[in-house]
Amino acid sequence: MRQNTLGRGEVGVSELSFGSAGIGNLYTPVEPDQAAAAVDAAWDAGIRYFDTAPHYGLGLAERRLGEALRSRPRAEYTLSTKVGRLLEPLPFADGDDQDNGFAVRATHRRVWDFSADGVRRSIDDSLERLGTDRIDTVYLHDPDDHVAEAFGQAYPALERLRAEGVVGAIGAGMNQTAVLTRFLRDTDVDVVLCAGRYTLLDQSALAELLPEAAERGRSVIVGGVFNSGLLADPRPGATYDYAAAPPALLERALRIKSVAERHGVPLRAAAIAYPLSHPAVASVLVGTRSAGEVQDAADMYGRTVPGALWDELRAEGLLEGDAR
Repeated sequence: MRQNTLGRGEVGVSELSFGSAGIGNLYTPVEPDQAAAAVDAAWDAGIRYFDTAPHYGLGLAERRLGEALRSRPRAEYTLSTKVGRLLEPLPFADGDDQDNGFAVRATHRRVWDFSADGVRRSIDDSLERLGTDRIDTVYLHDPDDHVAEAFGQAYPALERLRAEGVVGAIGAGMNQTAVLTRFLRDTDVDVVLCAGRYTLLDQSALAELLPEAAERGRSVIVGGVFNSGLLADPRPGATYDYAAAPPALLERALRIKSVAERHGVPLRAAAIAYPLSHPAVASVLVGTRSAGEVQDAADMYGRTVPGALWDELRAEGLLEGDAR
């Protein structure tokens, strides 16, 4: 599997990467053995970039990912996590975390904290949960409602940690492009993680974010390439950005699927390949919860997508950009 370097630094990532929210019991429980098998399958497929966050299952994803990777040579993979939400223990765990999307006991509460102290504490806590001595990349996680603190306190703290060699690369991860573009323009981030905004159904990252990254020699990790489900299996009841897909988007997804299949390409393969056609994109981050899902993603990544498919999608007004 092809490897790329983030920005102008030295942190490498595989073009297909493992998103761990699923093994943190996103929506439904995942058994420990199933979670471990998913990580094993990713390793066997050549995936060497693994992403997590304290938010995912109130630390469960970090613990499971760290345990599954513990026997692997540390120099052979890249690990990223996120800061911005601290986990504070609750005196009584008498409920669940389903309101936040995770099928786990509510043993902790999330506290937004983009202060410099919060950043260092979050990293220390993540290191303990992951059971590792270093984190390669750290992202500011969803600072949408905390922009001033993120730029004024959290980012400078990450920059100092990078200068000290505590972390190798720094960036921000969000479901929007405007603030990520500002990070590219106004700071020295190595990478931004953009979820759902550079897909076969949403190319809004092409307006500013991707050109800015390319011009400045920064990298983009693209997540949410299936827009939470619609581009994996477009059908009535499918979700788009974690809500029921509007009829117009479902119709558009079905049209894209029809074009892809005329060229002998599964829609999932086209969804993974499209972001990787942009020179600023270093990796596509796919969330998986089982060995079967990992193997499917790896198979889709390995499919050849002919340029004629992109040409037809553009001719039909279904696609922007210069995918080849």
